[in-house]
Amino acid sequence: MTGLAQGPVQIPFTVFYFVFPLTMMVAGGFLPKIGPRISAMAGGVLFGGGWLLAGLGSHSFVFTILGIGVLAGIGAGMAYIVPISVCIRWFPQSKGLVTGIAVAGFGGGAAMVSQVGGFLTTTLGYTPFQTFFAFGILFFCLVVLAGSVMQFPKTAQTIAPLSALKPAQVMSHANFQLLYLAMFMGLAAGFAVNANLKEIFSGNGHATEIGITAVSLFALANAAGRVIWGALFDRVQAAGAIQANLICQAAVLAAAPLLTGSAWGFWGFALVTGFNYGGVLVIYVSSAARSWGSGHISRVYGWLFTANIPASLSPILAGFVFDIYHDFTPALAGLAVLLAGTVLVIRQKSAVINETATPETLTGFYE
Repeated sequence: MTGLAQGPVQIPFTVFYFVFPLTMMVAGGFLPKIGPRISAMAGGVLFGGGWLLAGLGSHSFVFTILGIGVLAGIGAGMAYIVPISVCIRWFPQSKGLVTGIAVAGFGGGAAMVSQVGGFLTTTLGYTPFQTFFAFGILFFCLVVLAGSVMQFPKTAQTIAPLSALKPAQVMSHANFQLLYLAMFMGLAAGFAVNANLKEIFSGNGHATEIGITAVSLFALANAAGRVIWGALFDRVQAAGAIQANLICQAAVLAAAPLLTGSAWGFWGFALVTGFNYGGVLVIYVSSAARSWGSGHISRVYGWLFTANIPASLSPILAGFVFDIYHDFTPALAGLAVLLAGTVLVIRQKSAVINETATPETLTGFYE
């Protein structure tokens, strides 16, 4: 990707986070019809195939955009919703913890990708596109294999059909809109850091090695954060967990100028931002399950997950800010202010956020 500025380099990532949630929104509706096994295995084929296509990027960067951005985005949308929906139905009393465990692999896998990718490029001399091809083979095999064992519990047959919910009624409700706003802000902050992490380091030393380590720490903390924030969520009200997550992320972004000038401070920054970002991927799906019912989560979370679409603009905008100022501080400070503002909104509307699904609260939302 030599010759590309920091902003354009984010295009495949940005396209992916448009296609991924749009696919998931649709997949959440047909998941009960085709079953989790078929959805997950088909997603694995497309996800792995997308990375294989991206390996042709040495001929044209368009292949990388289409492979990682479009094809892998469709595959991820079909596969990602499966373990969430399956695990919440198997363990409805521990929504946060089981969701965190179910999606922790997505964060932990990124650490593996970073380390293996670094080894392939720096030690074995692979080009980025050769690395994409190698990962494509790996993802194809692993996701298809894991998807082959996915199934709903037999008691799921007693749950009301997901298609019975009215999309317009759900999306216009204050609870959904508040969750959407808060999730959007949490995702925007996480994306901006994740996609530009290596360039955020402003100190001296072996920047490449320091950056690779930071990416791995972010990914590992992301995975751990999903489990720990999920376990915390099961013990507190939804609004409290959301506010805590947003406050923690705002604080570390505001402190970035004090942390990113040294390797150890930068690694700490990566750990905390990754940990908080991991919370975003479990807090909101668990909140939606409480508010709209476990049986409806694949569809409701599919709609909620479209917060990824506007949030996906965050990395590319942060990259353009860096290209202008040669510093990420203005972008990170702006995100910190917006996160703090969202905390105030959630605090004022805590009662709405904390609503729990009952037959009475869902009356009027069925077709």
